[in-house]
Amino acid sequence: MSLKTRILGLAALLIIAAGTASWLAYRALSDDIVERWGQQVAEIQVRYDSARLLQSLEREIGLAQQMARSSALLQWAGAPDNPTLKARAIRQMESFRGNFRDNSYFVALRENGHYYYNNADNEYAGNQFRYVLDPDKPDDAWFFQLLQEGRDFHLNVNPDTELGVTKLWIDVLMRDDNQQVVGMVGTGLNLDDFLQDIVDIGQDGITTLFVDYNGAIQLYRDRNYIDFASIIKPEGQKNTVDLLFDDPQDKQQILGMLQILKRRNGEQGAVESGFVTVNDRKHLAGVAFLPAIGWFEITLLDLDTLIPRSYLWPLVAVFLASLLITLALFHQIIQSRILRPVLSLEEAVHRLRNGRFDLPYLPKPDNEIGRLVDHFEKMSHALRNTTRELEQQVARRTEELQRLARIDALTGLKNRRGLDEVMSEQIQRAEREQTGFGLLWLDIDHFKTINDTLGHQAGDDILCRVALWLKAAVRPYDHPGRWGGDEFVVLLSPCDPATLEQIACRIRTSVEKESQRTGSAITISVGGYFCPPGEDLDTLLRIADQALYEAKRSGRNRVCIHTATGKEIHPA
Repeated sequence: MSLKTRILGLAALLIIAAGTASWLAYRALSDDIVERWGQQVAEIQVRYDSARLLQSLEREIGLAQQMARSSALLQWAGAPDNPTLKARAIRQMESFRGNFRDNSYFVALRENGHYYYNNADNEYAGNQFRYVLDPDKPDDAWFFQLLQEGRDFHLNVNPDTELGVTKLWIDVLMRDDNQQVVGMVGTGLNLDDFLQDIVDIGQDGITTLFVDYNGAIQLYRDRNYIDFASIIKPEGQKNTVDLLFDDPQDKQQILGMLQILKRRNGEQGAVESGFVTVNDRKHLAGVAFLPAIGWFEITLLDLDTLIPRSYLWPLVAVFLASLLITLALFHQIIQSRILRPVLSLEEAVHRLRNGRFDLPYLPKPDNEIGRLVDHFEKMSHALRNTTRELEQQVARRTEELQRLARIDALTGLKNRRGLDEVMSEQIQRAEREQTGFGLLWLDIDHFKTINDTLGHQAGDDILCRVALWLKAAVRPYDHPGRWGGDEFVVLLSPCDPATLEQIACRIRTSVEKESQRTGSAITISVGGYFCPPGEDLDTLLRIADQALYEAKRSGRNRVCIHTATGKEIHPA
């Protein structure tokens, strides 16, 4: 056999091997390309669909929230039988009706359960009162359930049997100045129109649906799957998103993605994706959480419809031709100047992704890849330094947050949580060392009158002054704190009954004298208890509170000390 034949035969074998390898590589590569492309498209489509929904709802939600804050409606809700307030409120309601997209509104009052409604045709003009909500009526259970939950805002797909309409309802609670719920307002969007505009967009290969926080289907092109009145249904009876899938593994995967996004707490731009089977066809599911409305957006992409693999066949011919031309000539060059540096760089990237900064040796050829490797090394060094700085900053910030959580923002003293921790530690120390300690409980006399006459700003100023005088009157190692309102607590340790009495009287005297100097004379009542070892927190707080009560009952501006042997009251 001639050398030419051998070369031709070897070339033929190489071509066959290259062709077979190219075909296998094409199959694997095309699947990978389609999947990677599909994941990117899924994320883009999820964000696009989410933006379309939010764009349609945000204005309506904002108007409903503005309506819930209307002074006319709030005054009427407090006195629903007042005809003047009612007429004024209805005029206000009608002014909002023209601004809503659906030109409709509803108002439900908590006190008498009256439900008011008007639609785009102004069908109920002059007769907006439609019916009375009944807590024993299943169709009205949504209203009382939302009042019980106390959520300021809620979306609900629900048919109103009394009105004969099915809508996507926007429910917003009305709260008075004391933050008490006095009713509910909102609007509704026609479900069929909304599904056509937002969900059933008519694009082959793309299916969009929205589910609530618990996975119940709220918006879907097939109304048979929509879970109407989700809020009043028990969990086992809801139409949840897993009903769309036959494979238990797919059901578990889609519900798992919802749980992952819940744990990410509405992270901006967070999208989870994975492959599922719908109607015996492989789909890529993309899921995003919309914290603004508390729903999840799910997009199902049929990749075989969106990008048939036949579209990639011309690439096979180009790939084979390029492979045959360059295989013999550039193999060594590619191996030495491209593949080896890239593989080393890939290993370095893999280590960096896993949080390891011990990079392997990275060859740097005199070309763009070499410069890229150099940039990567510098970037990894900068990232390592930045990571260390961030870890240190997080540690410092965590320590500061833990400290602030135990400080009262107004007075700068320990708050109730900080005092609880100090007292619990002192109780354990007293039990361990068999020593007692002192506890003072004091409040400002007639503080409510001060607030009512001078205003809350003056009251806050007095609280801050009392806090300063309190810190000045105790020892550096004692623990003064604000228990809440105008009540302060001081833990004294080490302490004996005589010291407890001395410091209590000094605090009372200091507040009385210092306040007279400022021109705003105030007094305090002080209750004290010398706590022997072995008593629990509830007991010592109860006895100190009883001592404070005795001081106030005896005329205020007094110190009352309870001990294991009895009590003493020291007048001003």
